[in-house]
Amino acid sequence: MKIIIAPDSFKESLSAECAAMAIEDGFRAVFPELEAVRLPVADGGEGTVDALIAATGGHRIDIEVTDPQGHRVRGFYGVNGKGDCAVIEMAAASGLMLVPAGQRDPLAATSFGTGELIRHALDGGIRHIILGIGGSATVDGGIGMVQALGGRFTDAQGIDLPWGGAALAQLAAIDLSQLDPRLAQCRIEVACDVENPLTGPCGAAAVFGPQKGASVQDVQVLDAALAHLAAVIFRHLGVNVLEWPGGGAAGGMGVAARLFLRGNMRSGIDIIMDAIGLDEAMQGATLVITGEGRLDQQTINGKAPVGVARLAQRHHVPVIGLAGILGEGVEVVHQHGLDAVFSILPRLAPLETVLEQGEENLRYAAQNLARVYRLGMKASS
Repeated sequence: MKIIIAPDSFKESLSAECAAMAIEDGFRAVFPELEAVRLPVADGGEGTVDALIAATGGHRIDIEVTDPQGHRVRGFYGVNGKGDCAVIEMAAASGLMLVPAGQRDPLAATSFGTGELIRHALDGGIRHIILGIGGSATVDGGIGMVQALGGRFTDAQGIDLPWGGAALAQLAAIDLSQLDPRLAQCRIEVACDVENPLTGPCGAAAVFGPQKGASVQDVQVLDAALAHLAAVIFRHLGVNVLEWPGGGAAGGMGVAARLFLRGNMRSGIDIIMDAIGLDEAMQGATLVITGEGRLDQQTINGKAPVGVARLAQRHHVPVIGLAGILGEGVEVVHQHGLDAVFSILPRLAPLETVLEQGEENLRYAAQNLARVYRLGMKASS
C-alpha cells in the first residue's frame, strides 16, 4: 500500500516535516510494510522554506540582511535538493515578527532585505525563485526590494527616496537602467492567495496597514502614496497597475514582484506542490493524508490541505485530513476533495498542553486512522 503524507505545519506545535513523520509513525505501527511518501507542504507563508527543504532534501542558507527598521539581522532562504531553485519567504527579512509590536511603523518600514535575499540567491547561480510574500511589516509598494536589486526611485531633485511607504509621495522618477540584469534570466513565481488591489478601501493600506501598526491617518497617507506610485509607474512605464488583482498583497509587493521582477503570481500551494513533485508522487497511491492546525470554512481559500485534496481528486485518490481543531463550517471542505476530516485531540485540555502534545496526539490519531482503514480493507475483501 502506498500513501502520500502531505501535511502543512500545525502552527506553534509541529512543523510540516515533523507532522509528516508523526503521521507515518502512526500508520507504520499498523502497516509495517507501508510504502509512505512524505512530502510536507506549505501555502507560501511561514514554513514554506522548511517544507521545501524537507520535501526535496534541500538546505537552508543564512545571511545578514536589512530588517524593516533598517537594522542588520540574520535572514534566511532555502535551496531545493537539486540546487536550482530558491524559496524565499519575504517575512524572513521584511516580516512583521521582526519588529516589536510597539515599534511597528509602516510609514518607514522597508522591504530592502527581501531584495538582499534575492540578490544573494542570484549570486549563488539560482535562476528559479519562489517568493512567498505573506507576513510583511511593510507598505512600501515593494520598492525597497527593487532598490536592493539596483532600481532607483528618486524625488524631483534626483535624490534617492528614503525607505518606507510615506516616502513614495515624493517619487518623481524611476530608473531601471541598473536593475540586476540576471533577473531577466529568471523564472520567478510569487506565492499570493489574495486579490486585493494596490489602493482603495480593499487596498494594501486600508486592509493590511492597521495590522502593521498604521493609524487611521497613516492609512490615508499610505494609500495616497501608493496611488502616487501607481501614477508615476504609468507615466514612466506605461503600465496601469491599479487594477491588478493581488497588487496590494504584502503592502504592494504584489505590484513590484509582477512589474519589476516579472514574477508570475500563483496560489502558494500550487507553486509548492509543483516544486516538490506532488503530482508525480500521486501515481499509484491508494490514500493521501494531509492536514494542518485548523480546518474550517476558510480552508478552501488557498490553504494547503484543499490544494493537496484537489490534486488528489484528479488522480482519483481518496484524501483524509487531520487537524488540531475542526472549526466552524468545516463541512465545506468535503466539496473540495477532502473525503473525511478528524481532530487529533483525544480530550479537552489547556491550549499550552495541546500544543505540547501535538506530536503524540497526531501519531495516535494516525494510528487509529490506520486501524479503521485496515478494518475497511478486511470488510471489502
